[in-house]
Amino acid sequence: MVVQTLKQQLRIFLAQFLAVSATLAAAGTQAATCPQNALGVSRVLEIGASGGLQIGLKTYPRSLALADHEIVLTFDDGPAAGTTPKVLDALAAECVKATFFLVGRNAEAFPDLVKREITDGHTVAHHTYSHPDVTMRGLSDSAARADILRGFQADDQAAYGAAGTTPKVPFFRFPGFADTPELISWLSTQNIAVFGADLWASDWTLMTADAERNLVLERLDKEGHGIVLFHDTKQQTAAMLPEFLKDLKNKGYKIVHIVPGSALPPLRTAPEGWVSATEKIIAEVFARMRRTEKSQPPDASKPSLPPAIAPAKP
Repeated sequence: MVVQTLKQQLRIFLAQFLAVSATLAAAGTQAATCPQNALGVSRVLEIGASGGLQIGLKTYPRSLALADHEIVLTFDDGPAAGTTPKVLDALAAECVKATFFLVGRNAEAFPDLVKREITDGHTVAHHTYSHPDVTMRGLSDSAARADILRGFQADDQAAYGAAGTTPKVPFFRFPGFADTPELISWLSTQNIAVFGADLWASDWTLMTADAERNLVLERLDKEGHGIVLFHDTKQQTAAMLPEFLKDLKNKGYKIVHIVPGSALPPLRTAPEGWVSATEKIIAEVFARMRRTEKSQPPDASKPSLPPAIAPAKP
């Protein structure tokens, strides 16, 4: 049993080492071609998750201990044919690296875009296979685990041409940030880091590119640093990104690129009086969905929503 456990840990370490090596090699290749005035990457931060890790102050009472004006750029829900290439072009123009939390079925549909993310030196992380509207909280625990595992497999197959029993990059984000205590516990046993965010672009709300750009800059100027959430599936985000990156450079912001590592990163705890911003929103969304469900004829093909939303423990 001990030998088997050691072999499993060695396989996980080797897979993560290869993923980090590929990311850093791609970043090093591009560094030689970056214009001198590009925003670029200030530093690379390795993140280990032995025993589990949950970060992002919108959902959890801790986050990365970033310095003033340091930010981590993350993008959810892609890849998408009409928008992800524009996002990648904008990032490449400023030699910036980001983390993409992929939806597995989208990775299956557009493997060339996933491979480009790898080639460009970005980190490819995970966001379930199907991104169900009812979130993981609307599924049984076994169905939720299956969707997450299928997402790991689909993303790695698209990115690397093969998938093992564990994801090469052990970074995961819950759709809608709707975790459960059971899934958090299970992911922790798999040494998976769960990411929330510190700042939202709120690009799920329709607005102009300029309005989104100004909103995110205002929030950044107020907070000073943090993990920022965008969606590379949104036209307004793709449109505003080139000018937004120039704004970051002009305002003195620095990009931190996160990659898998072996040790827990330095963390900062939430300020006194912290509450989860996501729990209230999740409850409101589920309440609206229940009202809609009650007003429509039952559909046996769709999962029913749980009768109540219990706040997930950080």
